[in-house]
Amino acid sequence: MSGAVLVITEHLNKRFTDATFELLALARTLAGDAGVEAALVGSGVAGMAGELGAADRVVVIDAPHLEVFDPDGHAAAFAAVVAGREPRIVLVPYTSTGMDVGSHIAARAGLPLVSYCRSIDASDGLSATCQLYAGKIEADVSVDGDRAVFSVLSGAAPAADGRLEGSPEVVEAGVGAASRTRFTGLAEPEGGDVDITAQDVLVVVGRGIESEANIEDVVKLAELLGGAVAASRPIVDQGWLPKSRQVGKSGLTVKPKVYLALGVSGAPEHVEGMRDSSTIIAVNTDPQAPIFGVAHHGWVGDLFDLLPELTDRLEG
Repeated sequence: MSGAVLVITEHLNKRFTDATFELLALARTLAGDAGVEAALVGSGVAGMAGELGAADRVVVIDAPHLEVFDPDGHAAAFAAVVAGREPRIVLVPYTSTGMDVGSHIAARAGLPLVSYCRSIDASDGLSATCQLYAGKIEADVSVDGDRAVFSVLSGAAPAADGRLEGSPEVVEAGVGAASRTRFTGLAEPEGGDVDITAQDVLVVVGRGIESEANIEDVVKLAELLGGAVAASRPIVDQGWLPKSRQVGKSGLTVKPKVYLALGVSGAPEHVEGMRDSSTIIAVNTDPQAPIFGVAHHGWVGDLFDLLPELTDRLEG
């Protein structure tokens, strides 16, 4: 066992995701003298290793059949790295791709998998604080053993702390068997009438808006603020706003100057897409709503009391 912390990296179109750099930053706090390693899997990706300066070593598996992510092929490749390096801790991003490979890696390595991790402690054994039920419950989990795979929520460490200059050692690993999955195409989201990623002000609606008819009042407020309306996933699933307005892991990542969340509970998947906003203002009737955990300013109350009052003041 190497004792190192191994980060499972994630990239799309030859660009690493923020989740990769967050895990590298977290790994630096956990590794101590054992060091940080990163697993880089894909096709034509060897040149990307230099971007992972926060790692002491980058283990690369580069093969044509790994050009596009698929759970079968990539899980096998990552599992091969874990088997060869035997790290003490494996960090996997809690993303759509991370969820696909995390359980495979743990099962093939015979290691426990701890999911929904908000923080990890390796000072005395291995333990984690996990966030469940959209952040309404926190569970402290202790690992029975000295090795584990942790699936880590977005925001566990600043991505900027993982973007370090450096010259990590690059180790080429063997190529696993070709995947049984056949890639047929990548569906990119269609452009919408408004690019919410380019807005300085976003007024975002969640379940608390109650009905599609009430969104009209939110549109008026957003226009008065010089911004646009966005939404959490339940609103888009209802068909009340188009997919191009969705914020979150399965939607778009936004970083406006002002993010006004009306009736948004703040599930981890939503927070992942907006937590880097300059100023987050949350309005929710539930004082325990997870959105208050990331908000700079909050008001526990009914959005329908605030909405007309704020609109009238802006119009006046």
